[in-house]
Amino acid sequence: MFRFILFICLSYSFAFSQGRLPHPQSHSHNDYEQLQPLWGALQNGFISVEADVHLQDEVLLVSHGHPTHSALTLQQLYLSPLDSILARNAGKIYPGYEESFYLMIDCKTEAESTYKSIRKALEKFPRLQCQPDRCPVKIFISGNRAIDTMIHEGYLGLGLDGRPGDLGKGISADLMPVVSDHFANWSSWKGKTEPQSNDLARIQELAQRVHAEGKKLRLWAIPDNELTWKALLDAGVDLINTDRLDGLHLFLTSRGL
Repeated sequence: MFRFILFICLSYSFAFSQGRLPHPQSHSHNDYEQLQPLWGALQNGFISVEADVHLQDEVLLVSHGHPTHSALTLQQLYLSPLDSILARNAGKIYPGYEESFYLMIDCKTEAESTYKSIRKALEKFPRLQCQPDRCPVKIFISGNRAIDTMIHEGYLGLGLDGRPGDLGKGISADLMPVVSDHFANWSSWKGKTEPQSNDLARIQELAQRVHAEGKKLRLWAIPDNELTWKALLDAGVDLINTDRLDGLHLFLTSRGL
C-alpha cells in the first residue's frame, strides 16, 4: 500500500514539475480500468475521475462488475493517494490550480448503505472533506444515489451527480455540482461526419439550463473521438467523458485548453 501511494506521488511530482497544466474539461470514465488508475489521469492533466464501487462485507471495493478477490478498495486506489498528494502540495491536487479536482463515485450497490459507508470512509481523510472556504476535491455520488436522504440532510461535503430531471428543483450547485446523462438521449449523431446544425441543438439547450444553475454538464457513452470532443465542447459540454486519456490530453493541449 505504501509503495503504491509513494509511486503515485513521486510520478505525479515529476510530471508536474515539467510544467504540465490540468485540463478543466477532462473526465476519466471508469478510471480504475486504466493501466494506472488515478496516476494516468493526473499524468494527462485530468481534473475528474470516476470509480465504480460495491459495498461488500462493509468494504468499498472498486470494480465495474461483481468484485473479485483481487479487487482493490476505494481507499487504496483513490482516497489515500489523493490525501497524500494534498499533503505534499499544500492542499492542492495540481500546484497553482485553484479549482476543485472531482472524484465521482458510481455506487453499484444499495444506495443508502453505500452512501453511509462512503461518509464513514471519508472521516479518516479530513483533507478530502470540503469546507465553506475550500474544496480541493469534490466527491460526488452517481449510480444508486441516496438522493432523498442527501437533499434532506443538505450539503455536508458530499455531492450528487445530477440528471436533467433534477434541474429546476432548487438543488444547489454545492450539493449537485455536475449533471450527467446518456449522450443518445440528446442526439442521434454518430460522430463519424461533421455534425449538422440541428444535431447538437438539444445538447446546447441542455447545457444552457445546466449552466444557469452553476453546474457542469457531462454526457456519457459518447462517440469517443476528436470530432465528437470538439463538437461537444462547442455545444457547451463541460466535462468530456473519455477512456482515451492520452488522446484527449493531446487534443486539449493542441487547442490551448
